[in-house]
Amino acid sequence: MTLFGYTIDGGQLFGLISLLSVLALWLIVLGRERHYGRWFRQWEADRKARRDAENGQSSSPGSGHAKRGPWG
Repeated sequence: MTLFGYTIDGGQLFGLISLLSVLALWLIVLGRERHYGRWFRQWEADRKARRDAENGQSSSPGSGHAKRGPWG
């Protein structure tokens, strides 16, 4: 088989197919990992909202107390 003027034997063809398969696998894994990250951030935000609602706290920035440094 000839590709771009180079003769490709069975081993090289297998290597090329394997390389493309691994690339496709990593792209699928990357997409799923990004989806999981988005899901986890949304889950954390929902959990915090439920906890704040149970404690009777408001999550709005002007809820009566000013933040004073990194410890609140």
